[in-house]
Amino acid sequence: MKILMVCLGNICRSPLAEGIMQHLADKEGLDWEIDSAGTGNWHVGSPPDRRSIRAAADEGVDISRQVCRLFRVSDFDEFDLILVMDKSNLNDILAKARNNQDRNKVKMLLGDKIVPDPYYDDMQFAPAFKLIEAGCKEIIREYKSK
Repeated sequence: MKILMVCLGNICRSPLAEGIMQHLADKEGLDWEIDSAGTGNWHVGSPPDRRSIRAAADEGVDISRQVCRLFRVSDFDEFDLILVMDKSNLNDILAKARNNQDRNKVKMLLGDKIVPDPYYDDMQFAPAFKLIEAGCKEIIREYKSK
């Protein structure tokens, strides 16, 4: 299974989601490959936000070596599942879909709930981690036997 996590800048939520999902999948013995991308290009080539790195490290997850990148249309071909953090991300990715097969790969990580962007509030990184972790655990339950 190949999963792509997507948020706006690929520095806060999707790097956390990539790290958490890979960590959980590895603990479950799943041969899953996880990546992340952003819908905006402001941070391409940069590491994740230092606050995301710290929030992940506090929970035993290392995301410090990730490099931010932009979502590509070819990601529809490379990934089995594309998980977005909010409705804006959902709309941006669905707008790039070429067909129903592409659209069917895209869903929000938390179903109909969003993962709020913690960028403007230092105190929201740990809660974002917990929301993302809960979503990742649910995805593992849903997909690990597929």
